[in-house]
Amino acid sequence: MTRQRSTQTMKPATAAKKLGVYLDATPDEFRNGVVSRDELDALQADPPEWLRELRRNGPHPRPVVADRLGVSISGLARAGITEPLTTAQIAALKEEQPEWLLRERSIRAEAQREEARLRAERSGAGK
Repeated sequence: MTRQRSTQTMKPATAAKKLGVYLDATPDEFRNGVVSRDELDALQADPPEWLRELRRNGPHPRPVVADRLGVSISGLARAGITEPLTTAQIAALKEEQPEWLLRERSIRAEAQREEARLRAERSGAGK
């Protein structure tokens, strides 16, 4: 006798995070339901127009905003940016180059250099 496997589902917030979109900007039917693993895979493989539009123009969640600006999520918080931003707002910040953005980019770059140094140190110590 073969046991039937149950379908794995997730909350819309989890699915939105995996898709890299801001939950409150998604359609009602997405926000008010559950998303199966198969549905998530289908959305990733062949995104509907609403998903392509959100990815293209936003509003974007903080991890996406931070990545596009080249700063950390903590850096966004230090700069007082707590709301999602659109692609146009991100582009305006990049062009404007405010002092906080330059500072946070240098902080992130230094942190990445230190992580790389520690990784190299650990891999060298294991030989």
